[in-house]
Amino acid sequence: MWILSQAATKNRETADVTAKKFVPKKEFWFFNIAALGQCLAYSCMSSYVTDFYVNVLRLTPLFVLLLMLLARVWDAVNDPIMGMIVDRHRTRWGRMRPYPVITAIPIMILTTLMFFKPSFVDTPLMIYTAVVYVLWGMTYTASDVPYWSLPNVMTPNPDERARLISLGRTFGGISTGIVTVLPMIIGPILSAKGYSDAKADEIKYLLMAVSCSIIGMIIFSTVSFTAKERINLPNAVKKASGEKSNLYYVFHCKPLMLVVISGVLSFGRYMLQAAAPHVARYAGFKMSDNFQTNITTVSLTIQICTAIGMFGAMVVAPFLYKKFNYKQLMIYTCIAGFFASLVTCAVGWFTKNLLFCVPTLIISSIPLGIINVVSYAMVCDSLDYMEWETGRRNTGLGSACQSFVNKLGNALSTVMIIAMYMIVSIDVNSMYDASGAANIHLSSVQEFAMFSLITLVPGVSMLLCAIPIFKYDIVGEKKDRITRELAQMRADRGIEVEG
Repeated sequence: MWILSQAATKNRETADVTAKKFVPKKEFWFFNIAALGQCLAYSCMSSYVTDFYVNVLRLTPLFVLLLMLLARVWDAVNDPIMGMIVDRHRTRWGRMRPYPVITAIPIMILTTLMFFKPSFVDTPLMIYTAVVYVLWGMTYTASDVPYWSLPNVMTPNPDERARLISLGRTFGGISTGIVTVLPMIIGPILSAKGYSDAKADEIKYLLMAVSCSIIGMIIFSTVSFTAKERINLPNAVKKASGEKSNLYYVFHCKPLMLVVISGVLSFGRYMLQAAAPHVARYAGFKMSDNFQTNITTVSLTIQICTAIGMFGAMVVAPFLYKKFNYKQLMIYTCIAGFFASLVTCAVGWFTKNLLFCVPTLIISSIPLGIINVVSYAMVCDSLDYMEWETGRRNTGLGSACQSFVNKLGNALSTVMIIAMYMIVSIDVNSMYDASGAANIHLSSVQEFAMFSLITLVPGVSMLLCAIPIFKYDIVGEKKDRITRELAQMRADRGIEVEG
């Protein structure tokens, strides 16, 4: 009878996993507000670093292209190392919680240095840029991998975990809106004060970097004191002789690899934000006679449309979960985004009026929001699958895959932007006179090439990223069964889940 009673208790606990809420409201909101802080620094970097490197520091496009690619080669090593550190070591403050507060000040400093224009040029400038960029990426990884691993240990309920991630990414999207508005405020003020076009760009980016990094990291670091790790997973151990490595289990987790491949192919989603300043400078759209005001207005129009589509999708995503699974959301929105991008390209090019593109720009941005929230939830579900199938859960390594994919996607979008400069022979140094005033004259081919950076290239990328998801099958009854059986497996192994 005692055995039957114990079995019945375990079955009830297993069933209760999907019904019980483990994260209190205060903790829930602090986690999501921290995402806004973290993404302020990231959005500043991802949205403007290429424009700063090419048009302010005047680094050669080939150098910027090689820097982005080589930095990602290092990330291929660095990100898994951080994942293994998280999986193998638990401090007395927790496995994930210490890292946000530890990395906050280094990220503040490095973000400021990234957008600071030193007095030296040529080779010393290239060395300075490369060192700061690589160190920023390493430090950000040390905060990003543990932070987005937290939902895995805050709750065993996959629905609650998905809400955490969804709202976290939504709050992160707010940071994109903030970073989008700042140039509109700072640029015209500097121009009105009499600064040259070149000097105004330099000061504008430095002010943005300082304000976003300081405010953002103060907010982000609070999660170290407010989050609670409820699932006490055992530390991952080094493999014994002849035993398969942790990386083996990650790379042989089919659902996880499908999400990773899809994430890499979706690199174009970053271009709608990152390429906006380049399109504003060189695509031929004129919304003001003042150079700084025109850049700000055109770029702001593109980024506001992007923010509306992306942020709107992230806001409604939790409601869409009730009707569509992750697989369906990814496929449907990416295909819609592809066709919207084609229409944007045609309308914008033939009318030469960016305002006519507003509706389709918003629609083409919807996949950005869906991918931002759904891909993280799919990674977590894939880690559930790995633990269910193998008894191992490499949470840190799994999150490191997502971190690497995000940085790789950001780098590939930068590479595409820089490659376009090289393909159509845009010489930045010839666009400014000796006083620093802009004097831009481009051919129609060059202008179309730059416009394609926010239309054709992202559209094709969205279509490609949907293809691997057709094979993803952690949905419906299979997902529910994995959740139930995983709860039973954890109870049998004595893994505690705090209420």
